[in-house]
This record gives sequence, C-alpha cells and structure tokens, in this order.
Amino acid sequence: MTTTIAGIWVNIQERKITEGVLTIKDGKIYSFEEPPVTEKQYILPGFIDAHIHIESSMLVPYEFARIALTHGTVATISDPHEIANVLGLDGVYYMLENAKDALIKFNFGAPSCVPATGFESAGAVLDAKEIETLIQRDDIKYLSEMMNYPGVLFNDPQVMEKIAITKKYKKFIDGHAPGLRGDDAKNYIAAGISTDHECFTLEEALEKIQYGMKILIREGSAARNYEALHPLLKSNPRECMFCSDDKHPDELLLGHINLLVKKSIALGYDLFDVLYAACIHPIEHYKLNVGQLRVGDPADFIICKDLTDFQVEKTFIDGICVAEKGKSILPPKKHKVVNNFNTTPTQPEDFKIKKAGNKIRVIEVYDGQLITGESQVEVSVVDGDVVSDVANDILKIAVVNRYSKQAPALAFIKTSD
Repeated sequence: MTTTIAGIWVNIQERKITEGVLTIKDGKIYSFEEPPVTEKQYILPGFIDAHIHIESSMLVPYEFARIALTHGTVATISDPHEIANVLGLDGVYYMLENAKDALIKFNFGAPSCVPATGFESAGAVLDAKEIETLIQRDDIKYLSEMMNYPGVLFNDPQVMEKIAITKKYKKFIDGHAPGLRGDDAKNYIAAGISTDHECFTLEEALEKIQYGMKILIREGSAARNYEALHPLLKSNPRECMFCSDDKHPDELLLGHINLLVKKSIALGYDLFDVLYAACIHPIEHYKLNVGQLRVGDPADFIICKDLTDFQVEKTFIDGICVAEKGKSILPPKKHKVVNNFNTTPTQPEDFKIKKAGNKIRVIEVYDGQLITGESQVEVSVVDGDVVSDVANDILKIAVVNRYSKQAPALAFIKTSD
C-alpha cells in the first residue's frame, strides 16, 4: 500500500524545513520529493515520553493510548513498577498483553525495585531471578529506574546482581537518584545507570551530565521540574529528553509531551533542539524501533497546524493514521480486571492517635516535588486525641494496608513554607 502526504517536512537531523510530498509504502517512509505544495501543514516525527508509569494515569495501556495518540505521542518508555508492586510478574505480563492492540509503541522495562524499599508493605517481591525472567524477553527493553541508589553505592548483592543481569543481556539501566551529588553520583553512574528523571535543581542536572548521565526533564501531575531544568534545552540539548513520570487522566486529556514542546518554543528555545529532546533522543538512547522521519524508517510521525501551538491534526504509526482531530481510531472496549486487595473494613477508632507528648513530627511536602522534609510542631488535642490543625495546614494522613489486616499507618503532613 502506498500513500502520499503533501506538506512541510521538519527535518530535525539536518535542521531544515522543506516543502514537499512524503511517500509512505508498506508502513515505511519511502521517499520525500520537494516540489512546491499548497498544503501548509507541518510533518514531523512523533513525540515520545521518555519515562512514564502508565498506571499513574489510572488507565490500562490501551485506554491511555486512546488519549495520548491524539496529542501526537507515538511511543513511551514505560516502567510497570506500580502494578508489579501489587501483582509481581503477573502485573507486568498484564501490561504487556493489554498494550498489544494499543497502537502506541510502548517500551516496557523490568521493575528493578519491587518493593521500592525494605520498609514498604508490598504485594510482591521481584528478586534477581525474576528480573532475569523479564529482562531476557524481547518485549522488555531495559531495567526500570534503580531507585535503590544506596544499594548501588554499598554494593547490595541483590541490587548488583540485577544490574549484572541487565548488562549480560546488553540492555539499558534507568536511574532514580534525587539530590545525589559528588562522588556518590559518580559511583552510581559508573555502575551503569544511564538516566535520571529525579533532578530537582539545574546544578544537580549539570553535574550528572558532566559524569555521563542523560537527564529527563520531568513535568508530570505530581512532580514538576520543568521550571528548574528547562535551561538544559540551550546548554545541553543533546543530553536531555522530556518525560511525565506520572500523568493523571484529567491532565492527560489536556495534553502530553506536546505541551512541553509548546512551552519550550514559547520560551524562545531553538525549534530543532526542542524537537530533538521530544522526538529523537529517546529513540537514539534506547535504540527504539520508532521512526525519525528518514527514508527507510517506520512511518511514525505527526501533522501539526503550526510550530508554535503544536496542535496535532493527525498521528501516524507504521503508516496508519491512528488519530485525527482529537479522536483516535481505537474503539472503546472492556478489559480484564486484575487486582490484589485483601484488606478488611476499618473503624473510626483505628484512625485515632493518642497524645504521647507535647510535640509531633510532621512530614513537610514541597509543591511540585517528590522529596519531603520534617518539622516538629505543638500538638492539637481533642478529648485526648491528637487531631489535625487545619488553621496551620497540619493534616492527618493515613495509609491502609491493602494486602492484609494491619493497623493503619498514621502521621501528619503539611506543605512547606
């Protein structure tokens, strides 16, 4: 099957914009001829989210794709850590199976830290043996974020075995090391960790780049680091990519990586540098089977009205138009439901905290960040129980174990001044 599309070709590698006619044959870019055209639409490679947990969208991969395709997303680097934390290997297999008909080129990793820490009550454990079960599969592309960076620095046997297994199969290792600097950062990277999406200051990002790491500029629903890190698009455009990490469904409806491209152009960054981070660098770093709009590539690309708003008119994957004018070709459908939820009902008394002193420890959270702090404040007491102090933004927080009958974990939390 052969298809032709006339428009304005945005050639990121050669940093040029040319009018002409794109020919697609058998799902690949066959040619690009350069006669003058009347169609003033821009043809460019599709956008890639370089690190996302699809579970954070509260959607299965298929339903995530139905929305993301309309925003020009053609591929993701997806870490199924969250479902693995609940269901173990079965959770990862569920994501792989559900994504098969989703059209987006999902690239899943093997979750490196299940549970995330030894302090966590998780529904499963993935040890080195199970990591090898995953990492040897062709549809598992890399070892997902190695958040146990103390385990790397102190040569924890299980952590180092997972890293060694990944290297044995010649796959990539993603990082997660917020605030890690100096020799610790050097040693973490030297272990084979290639990326980090957790930098929250420009200085930290520049230091990690200096040591050989790629930086993912994250702008998600919970953690937002774009404001701190966007200068990398000028100083180090070849060392950064865009990611969302988590994207709640209400925000996904509004946009995806296309919004970061739009914001970056509005700030005056070079078009080709921005598009390199959004479209090309993830393909090069992870060796993805995703087209870069070159002859012979898979025909994965998008059509936009202009190069300022990046309103996506059409999205193509393997030469097929999979989304047009805000609607994907994926029909709605029912999905198999999987879960691991065995807790029993709780009672109001389970959430009471008896006074045991004049002060309490309070978790401090920072707007748009995942890191936390701590403070101690005077208690607010009613009938002998420590209660929230709403006037001072000190609120009770509870975590209920979903896997077995346990007392809720209780604490207090406030936003940092």
